[in-house]
Amino acid sequence: MATAHAAKKPEGQNLWTAVDEYLTEALVHPDQVLDDAVQSNTKANLPAIDVAPNQGKLLHLLARMQGATRILEIGTLGGYSTIWLARALPSGGRLVTLELDPAHAKVAAENIERAGLTPFVDLRVGPALESLAQLQAEDVTPFDLIFLDADKPNNPAYLQWALQLSRPGTVIIGDNVIRDGDILDPNHADPIVSGTRTFLDQLGSNPRLDATAIQTVGLKGYDGFALAIVKS
Repeated sequence: MATAHAAKKPEGQNLWTAVDEYLTEALVHPDQVLDDAVQSNTKANLPAIDVAPNQGKLLHLLARMQGATRILEIGTLGGYSTIWLARALPSGGRLVTLELDPAHAKVAAENIERAGLTPFVDLRVGPALESLAQLQAEDVTPFDLIFLDADKPNNPAYLQWALQLSRPGTVIIGDNVIRDGDILDPNHADPIVSGTRTFLDQLGSNPRLDATAIQTVGLKGYDGFALAIVKS
């Protein structure tokens, strides 16, 4: 009698990608607006560094759990995560997103408009540190959720600004904090890695914050998120 054999399971990156695709199909569901955003980003030759669909929905759910009405995003790229976050806002909510590159911001603005979210989004173009200083000068209402996903060497500075623009209870999320495990090396020459280590050290040592981090694997490889809540 013939013996049935299970199909060989993929390994490594192929396995992580296959699992992400399964989770996306099972839990995220098709979304033409988001698919169009990804295609627009690809057509414009933007780097393929958006969050994965299941990670985008995680951001969306975290914003909803937080009951966020004001969100700050540092690092817009083509607006993929912006759309996920803005969709979590209630009527009258506001998302401020900061992008350095005018070409990226143009693509993002088009994607956000196609999603019908332009009334919710304040897209600011220029160096994020300058935009953050401008936000403070405007005496803006503190943000409920802040997502850090821009140039990693500046994450320590972004964290300090996030604290100034937050309130007790604000959630701060940092993306790409594992760097394929390179954060284990305290002498790593890459400023992306050293900036990430400093960022994590500050999250853990600041008495105003309660923080943790999780490792992730998926179609974006081996990485992770840091999550913190402002205590005071």
